[in-house]
Amino acid sequence: MSRVRVARRIATAAAFGSGGISLLGGAAVGLVLAEVRMAKRVVGGSEDVPPRADGRYGSAFARPGGGPPLRLVFLGDSTAAGQGVHRARETPGALLASGLAAVAERPVKLVNVAQPGAQSDDLPRQVALVLDEAPPPDVAVIMIGANDVTHRMPPAASVRLLSDAVRRLRAAGVEVIVGTCPDLGSVEPVYQPLRWLARRMSRQLAAAQTIAVVGVGGRTVSLGDLLGPEFEARPRELFGPDNFHPSAEGYATAAMAVLPTLCAALGVWPQTDERPDVRRGEGFLPVAQAAAEAAAEGGTEVTAARDAESGPRGRWALIKRRRRRLLAEEHPEQDAADTAAEERAAHRSA
Repeated sequence: MSRVRVARRIATAAAFGSGGISLLGGAAVGLVLAEVRMAKRVVGGSEDVPPRADGRYGSAFARPGGGPPLRLVFLGDSTAAGQGVHRARETPGALLASGLAAVAERPVKLVNVAQPGAQSDDLPRQVALVLDEAPPPDVAVIMIGANDVTHRMPPAASVRLLSDAVRRLRAAGVEVIVGTCPDLGSVEPVYQPLRWLARRMSRQLAAAQTIAVVGVGGRTVSLGDLLGPEFEARPRELFGPDNFHPSAEGYATAAMAVLPTLCAALGVWPQTDERPDVRRGEGFLPVAQAAAEAAAEGGTEVTAARDAESGPRGRWALIKRRRRRLLAEEHPEQDAADTAAEERAAHRSA
């Protein structure tokens, strides 16, 4: 069955409350579970608490009468929280807050409620935390899905929970960008056939996530292929010490892909970049086809089509392959926080 049809089936099952779609035949379960046990021996997993990056970024852009800072929130799992790095400025939240401040030339307030180890069933709690604060944020970034795959959550249930979270945020006026499920087949110590299966399952989930998110007014950026071949080619640089979470350079790679979509959602990206560029393969496609293409090519954005909302094959979407923007290298406010934290840690160990 094609990836387009599988993604459409999962998204349809999510919409109608069915969680019975299975991506794995029963005959393969024993072999896969044996591979999982082997992989767990060499993929460490990190018990470290991710550094807290909450705070204000880009204060240099504050102006008298310039209005309050943009409010950015992060939701999701350990990747959204920044597990695997030790400095707050290296987390994806801090990287995107700094990048957004530089592009918008406005201060940005970052709040991160992501929970390491979270699956999509933790999103209702995280959304409640976000919406309990007034006023609601301007934009939310969600990174979720990897733990749903590794813990064998039914994909339709996973997609339904994500769709509900995006719907609640959009109803509150929040722009939403979802970094879809990463390509788990890129984890280096995982061997065949588990590697192939992990890649297949994570890409199918990513495509189904895109169909659902676009349907409720959000945007997606695919992280799968972006964190696939690049990570496979340079695992020592882009994976952290636990062989599973990204390194600082790995998070920067992902953040560079998400930043243009984040800025476009808030209307601070150059308008000339909003028109589809056929030379980069951009344009309007049925949403399921756009979702499948995005799942196979990292950094691809999918959003609902404004001028072509429906067609013979259902809803249509705009697929964009935006030019990545280098992130700011200096974060003086967070540098100061990092230095203070390091000094406190050194004092405690003395």
